[in-house]
Amino acid sequence: MVLAILVDVAAWLVAYVVFIGLRLADIDMDVPWLEVFGVALGAAVLHVALGLGVFLYQGRTATGTFGQLTLLAGVTFTAGGLISCLNMVMMWVPRSVPVAATCATLVLIATARGAWRYLRDHLAVGRPGKGTAERVLVVGAGEAARELLGSMLRDPELRWAPVGLLDDDPAKRHRRIRNVRVVGTTRDIAQAMTETGATAVIIAVPSAGPTVVARINKDAVAAGADVLVVPSFSELLSGHVGIRDLRDINLHDVLGRKVLDTDVDKIAHYLTGKRVLVTGAGGSIGAELCRQIHRYGPAQLMMLDRDESALHAVQLSIHGRALLDSDDVVLCDIRDADALNQIFTHRRPEVVFHAAALKHLPMLEQYPAEAVKTNVVGTLNVLQAAEAVGAEKFVNISTDKAANPVSILGHSKRVAERLTAARAETCEGTYLSVRFGNVLGSRGSVLTAFAKQIADGGPVTVTHPEVTRFFMTIEEACQLVIQAAAIGVGGEALVLDMGDPVKIVEMAKSLIERSGQPIEIEITGLRDGEKLHEELFADHEPRNIRPRHPLVSHVPVQPLWSVDLAELIVASTPHDVVREFEELWSADLAAADSADRGGR
Repeated sequence: MVLAILVDVAAWLVAYVVFIGLRLADIDMDVPWLEVFGVALGAAVLHVALGLGVFLYQGRTATGTFGQLTLLAGVTFTAGGLISCLNMVMMWVPRSVPVAATCATLVLIATARGAWRYLRDHLAVGRPGKGTAERVLVVGAGEAARELLGSMLRDPELRWAPVGLLDDDPAKRHRRIRNVRVVGTTRDIAQAMTETGATAVIIAVPSAGPTVVARINKDAVAAGADVLVVPSFSELLSGHVGIRDLRDINLHDVLGRKVLDTDVDKIAHYLTGKRVLVTGAGGSIGAELCRQIHRYGPAQLMMLDRDESALHAVQLSIHGRALLDSDDVVLCDIRDADALNQIFTHRRPEVVFHAAALKHLPMLEQYPAEAVKTNVVGTLNVLQAAEAVGAEKFVNISTDKAANPVSILGHSKRVAERLTAARAETCEGTYLSVRFGNVLGSRGSVLTAFAKQIADGGPVTVTHPEVTRFFMTIEEACQLVIQAAAIGVGGEALVLDMGDPVKIVEMAKSLIERSGQPIEIEITGLRDGEKLHEELFADHEPRNIRPRHPLVSHVPVQPLWSVDLAELIVASTPHDVVREFEELWSADLAAADSADRGGR
């Protein structure tokens, strides 16, 4: 700050000396140096005072930026204008001198700051290349790349040496950012690496689609480069990109589907100041749901689960401490109706997210009664408890397997959707379901299983060479759940447009390729209850009804008023349970067909 003030004062003095000399050079008269220095110092003092008042010297803007230039111009012209007006009256120096000196001062101080920034950036670029920093190519020559390069060059450990930029925009082929120039397009990765000696490629285009990311990753890996990526804009909560944001490229980046574009902050106001309860809070979806809900300032967030270790983990992830002695963690099994009712009566949640469920399809095919106890009886218990305390909103988290169900899991979740729809007709609150496909990174997901198999040396097991599934990230799934309670209507299921389904064998090949290991893929065959291709809509359900969001469909669900739970639970074989479920499904189809004919 002191140096900047001294530079500005010196600029005023030099400007006045130069212009008084030019003004009086051809006139035979003595230069009034006392008055000149007096006016110059007066202008400088006024300039400094104004600058301190608007925090010019306290770091309000970065040195050498357009923002600082604008601020400098305002301060300089204000100080110079006031001095010029005063000089008009007092006539200390010729009237043209203060005007000309003011303009010259702005040029001098702006040049000084620009030169300082150039030298800083230029010297910073030169330092890493002389050390042990890894030489990198940066894909993208936009604002994300500018901020990323600045972060690299300011890094005291000098871990990265940016040696070139790659961009496909012809208008940027001559661009330089912080003295790093564009050396080609994304098609020139191998050549650029040879010319620059780079050993890594960083994709600094947060909006890049999965197809582009996949192509760049493939070309970079083929050229022997490590690949890092700047997260998407939805992952960056702040407006700045830095080296701490860099991460390895992962399967999320190359899945081939558009991420749901929803401004959750504008629709999640219903959570602020409310008592919110999440069942299954220790699971992958439940835990992420709790973390996102916590951001919106609920009056109380109640995290309910039967797994105490899982509750410990989610509390630690939210608060940074987990003593398990606070009332935000609730240890309870949703199968226990009495315990659940007692908790709801005492805590009286206003918003309920029901994420607790058994979800592993092959396991539930072996033990169908367990699916009934948790996914059906447990859901009914939570619904009844929420209704008893007058919950305003209830969101049941469902699955794509509930559409045209063929498995115990799908049937049980379909019944849960229908029980939720029935409650919507008798309760004052909004009761609805959210249906989506597989979640990447959740416990037991195919991605996690493949990663473990690759780490163990293989083989990677795939049920069928043509099997496909819908995928989404945990963060995106939870955004959908949160928005559902805001835009959904009671009794319906909200279904996300998840893009094209992903071929599982291609996913396996991509992970194996990234591992660099010669791992085989073993085809094991479809298991009982598994479909070759999952569906998001049942055959009788309408599609593309999207009144509130272009990527979210609203599907009416046929209510289920009663179900013989005892008969389902005591069924002796999986076949018996499936038979009971299929009878419910047939009744669902018949009711839907009857409603459709009545509508005509």
